[in-house]
Amino acid sequence: MSQRNYTVASIGSRIDGFLRPVLDAAGFKVRYEIQDGEAAESDFETPDVVVKFSGPDVDLLLSNRAELLLALEHVTMEMLRMPSEHHSRISFDANDYRALRIEELRLSAVTVAEKVKRTGAPFRFNPMNSRERRVLHLALRGETSLRSESSGSGPARHVVVYPAGMASLPEPPAAYEPRRSAPRGRGPRR
Repeated sequence: MSQRNYTVASIGSRIDGFLRPVLDAAGFKVRYEIQDGEAAESDFETPDVVVKFSGPDVDLLLSNRAELLLALEHVTMEMLRMPSEHHSRISFDANDYRALRIEELRLSAVTVAEKVKRTGAPFRFNPMNSRERRVLHLALRGETSLRSESSGSGPARHVVVYPAGMASLPEPPAAYEPRRSAPRGRGPRR
């Protein structure tokens, strides 16, 4: 395992000092344990520190593709002022969601690889966060007849899988978003 940048001893009390009041104020019935990450045989994810949640409201954290769990993880990293290149060093988990999601992504990558080889057409995954994109790239790294690249920006960033010799495709046009009018009664006073 590579050098640890973070340990429970170095940041555990700061994580606890942030999470406890946030979860209490939200009224969530969850417990969490802050642990040093374990050396894993997988190179998909090897965090320095893992925060494991349990309790009656853990399903709320995991609903909608673990949106709330990932949001808590993100704001905790912001509170810690972690540089973005260190965001994979801390991982929030519940009910082994992370391991199950990694396996789901790995299987998706294998299925897409076969499809792209069979059809010769590129495949564009739905947008996902940087950790999930990394899992796809790692799952496909041994495919000599294919290549993968991240494309798009911000929350629309996604992975595209191409046959090895194919040039990158242009980005699809952005979805139309109607302009929002200014809220009434909020303009400057005259």
